[in-house]
Amino acid sequence: MKKPSLMKKPSLLVQVVLAIALGLAMGSFAPAGAVRAANTFNCVFGQFIRFMVPLIIVGLVTPAIAETGRSAGRMLLATVAIAYCSTLFAGFLGYFTSVAAYPGLISAGTAAAEAASPEFPPYMSVNIPPPLDVMSSLVLSFIVGLGTVVVDARAVRKALVELREIVTKAISAALVPLLPLFIFGIFADMAATGKAKSVLLAFAAIIAIFSALTLVVIFLQFLLAGAVARKNPFKAMWTMLPAYMTALGTSSSAATIPVTRAQTLANGVRREVADFVIPLCATVHLAGSTVKLVSCAVALTLMSGKPVEFGTFAAFVFTAGVVMVAAPGVPGGAVMSAIGILESMLGFDQAQIGLMISIYLATDSVGTACNITGDGAIALVIDRMFPASPSTPGSPASPGTC
Repeated sequence: MKKPSLMKKPSLLVQVVLAIALGLAMGSFAPAGAVRAANTFNCVFGQFIRFMVPLIIVGLVTPAIAETGRSAGRMLLATVAIAYCSTLFAGFLGYFTSVAAYPGLISAGTAAAEAASPEFPPYMSVNIPPPLDVMSSLVLSFIVGLGTVVVDARAVRKALVELREIVTKAISAALVPLLPLFIFGIFADMAATGKAKSVLLAFAAIIAIFSALTLVVIFLQFLLAGAVARKNPFKAMWTMLPAYMTALGTSSSAATIPVTRAQTLANGVRREVADFVIPLCATVHLAGSTVKLVSCAVALTLMSGKPVEFGTFAAFVFTAGVVMVAAPGVPGGAVMSAIGILESMLGFDQAQIGLMISIYLATDSVGTACNITGDGAIALVIDRMFPASPSTPGSPASPGTC
C-alpha cells in the first residue's frame, strides 16, 4: 500500500516568493558564471513561452467560442455582454488611475524592465519560432470557433475540446512548474546588476494601487447592480464576502463557484439564474484580472522609459478581454494568455514578461477575488433583466392560482 506523502508541494504563490528571494540572494553573492547559467535557462525558456503563446490562444479561445455559441440565447448574450463591459471598464479604470499615480512613484527609465544585462550574457541562445503570430492566432480562433457553431461541426468541436485538454496539460505540466525558475533567473540578474532595489520599491507601489483598484471595481459594480436590481448594494456586497474570502484563499474561480453560487442565492437571485450566470462568469468575467494586468503593464512601460499612449493601451484592453477568456481555470492561464499581446501590442521584452508574471502570480488571489465577487453583481442584474414567468417552478404564484 502506497503511503501518503508527508511533504506537501508548496503553492505557486510560495514558489514565486521563494524564487524571488533566492534569486536576489544568488545574484548578490554568486559568481558571474552562475548568473550566466540562470540567464541561459531564461533565454531558452523564454523562447518556449513564445512558441506556446499561439497554441494557448487557439487551444483555449477557439473551444470557448464554439461552446458559448452552441447555447446562444438572450440570457447568454446579455451575460457575456455585461461581463465584457465590466472587464473593459476595469481595464480603463486601471489605465487612467495608473497613468495618474505611477509617474510620481516610479522613475522613468528604471533599468528593471530592460532586457538581460550584457554583463551576464547567456552561454547559448536557441531560436524557437512560434507557429503563428498573435493576431493570426486570434483571427484563426474566431473563424474556426464561429464556423464550428454555424455548420454544427460536432467532430471539430470534439477535437477543439481535446486540443484544449492538451494545451491545458502543457501549461500545468510544463510552463507553470518552470515559471519559478524563470522568475528566479530574472531576479538573480537584476540583483547582480544592481537593479533589484528599484524594482522592489516599484513592486510595492504597483501592488498597493491595483489592490485598492480591485476594491473600487467591486464597489462600483454593486452600486450599479443595486440600482438596477433595486436592492441595497452594501448588503449585497456583505453577503458576497464569504465568496471573496474563499477566492482570496484558493486563487481559483472554479474552486469558488459553489460558495459564489450559495451567496448569490442568499442575495435573492433565482436558482436557475444563479446556476447559469455563476459558472459562465467564472470563465468570461475578468474585471479583477484585467485591472491588475493593465496596471502592471502601465507601470512596466513607464519603468522602461517608453510612452504610455492611450490608443495602444485601449487596443490592449479590448483584446485582453477576449484573449483571457477561458484561461482563469488554468493555473497562471490568464497572464500566460496575455503574453502574446504584451509582446505584440506593448513591445514587452523577456525581462518585462518575467516581471509581469512575477507580479501577477504573486498577487493572483487579489484579481480572482474581484472577478468572482463581481459575478454576484452580474447575477443580480440578469435576475432583474429576465424576470421569472408565473409558471416557472419556484417563482411566486400569480394572482388567482393555488
